[in-house]
Amino acid sequence: MILTVTPNPSVDRTLEIDHYVRGAVLRIHTSMAHAGGKGVNVSRALRSHGVQTVAVLPVGGAEGAQLTALLGEHGIAAVTVPVAAVTRCNITTAEADGTTTQLNIAGAALSEAEVAALLRAAESQLRHRPEWLVAGGSLPKGTPTDFYVRLSSLARRYGVPIAIDTSGAPLVEAVRAGAADLLKPNHHELAELLGRELTTLGDVVDATREVLSWGNGAALVTLGGCGALLVEPKRVWWAGGPPIVPRSTVGAGDSALAGYLLDGAEPEERLRRAVAWGSAAVALPGTTIPGPADVTLEGVVVVPEPDPSLPVADLPEVLGAGSERTPA
Repeated sequence: MILTVTPNPSVDRTLEIDHYVRGAVLRIHTSMAHAGGKGVNVSRALRSHGVQTVAVLPVGGAEGAQLTALLGEHGIAAVTVPVAAVTRCNITTAEADGTTTQLNIAGAALSEAEVAALLRAAESQLRHRPEWLVAGGSLPKGTPTDFYVRLSSLARRYGVPIAIDTSGAPLVEAVRAGAADLLKPNHHELAELLGRELTTLGDVVDATREVLSWGNGAALVTLGGCGALLVEPKRVWWAGGPPIVPRSTVGAGDSALAGYLLDGAEPEERLRRAVAWGSAAVALPGTTIPGPADVTLEGVVVVPEPDPSLPVADLPEVLGAGSERTPA
């Protein structure tokens, strides 16, 4: 079983349109609603592949009731913490060319007592010794920025590894405390964390290892359309898949993380699966989660110890062409 904690979940509504024009009346082709939030998305992706998962999250108001119902429709076991605030609703417009525009609400504040209740709910599930704890997403107002550090302390009390996927101040707190067994930043979050541009593959690897040196275990760094890196203190792999015409990039990183955590395969195979799951998500509308029929490992190339001088933007062209190989 894999446990997820999402302190700031949402009902995600996606509107598919031809082209976004500010100030115009736009015709919506398709409208859909999904249970959202990073941990929730990981649970959805795992459940769609038959993996047992439990999602811990706060819920409030009519949107919270809908969120709980949506999780039930996916067969996801949810441990919900009732809160006074109404669960947020995010809106994404998805254009025909794959451009997505997200309108994300910050999320209403949680009280100190509600934060404590959320941590107690997580601990109640950690006693069952899940394979992983996945904690992710932004924090609602009122939640201490060291929330993920507190979760990590609980996880380690029960011997459960923790994967953390967040950004901004909560990410700073977590990495400085060495709280993560696995970090899942994207390229831009890593650059923001360290306050410098990361242009080449070597820049990204060096930045990641700097973060790992603070006590964190490993990192799955997603690079958007340029693939992903798995970085350990002494080893690194890059993986990329065939070009995709995107429909929506929302939740693709969450699907990638779920694919990586699926089982105890060797690191390169975990990375291969992560890229395949993330790529499948990009080809689907809104925050639709890829199921087994949507995912293929065919064409996903894994390159160990890739050339650090390569620009990130050139990785798919240089490393993804032809058969799997190690560059000189």
